[in-house]
Amino acid sequence: MKIFLASVMTLIILASCATTRKEPFQETEEYVDIERFTGDWYVIALLPTAFEKDATNGIENYSLTEEGNIRVQYTFRKDSPQGKEKIMTQKGWIYNKESNADWRVRPLWPLKLPYYILEIDEDYQYTVIGTNNFKYLWIMSRNPKMDEQLIQQISSRMTDRGYDMSEIQYMEQSWGSNQ
Repeated sequence: MKIFLASVMTLIILASCATTRKEPFQETEEYVDIERFTGDWYVIALLPTAFEKDATNGIENYSLTEEGNIRVQYTFRKDSPQGKEKIMTQKGWIYNKESNADWRVRPLWPLKLPYYILEIDEDYQYTVIGTNNFKYLWIMSRNPKMDEQLIQQISSRMTDRGYDMSEIQYMEQSWGSNQ
């Protein structure tokens, strides 16, 4: 039953990502150093997918495989910081090898969904990831907390790009406190 529900949700996400516009759908970072990009990223704010609604303590971990692909592991808790830990693993491919900022990610076979690195801090301390349909967005940081003013500046830039930031949700990150 869980596989069926995951399949249905993935098809819904795929349908919502469908577009007739020519690629690239988003202006990405000019260049991303994949070695520096790998590792843990705390999800700070997001325009969530159905899987992420009511999630807390979300961490995306990116690692390189021997084949040169990207392994994406999303760890989170559902409904509360004390909720059951869940892990979703996805496979990613660097679609544009000149910039390394345009990926395809497979949440479930046979899908390969666009995944764009829209912004990355010069010190690789925060990043912004988006999709081709302007419905999903992730603001992530190397730390579980992020400066509110910086989040507002990012949100303003994302609004200028076409995202509806009135729907942004902040993810609770209770790392370092009693969970």
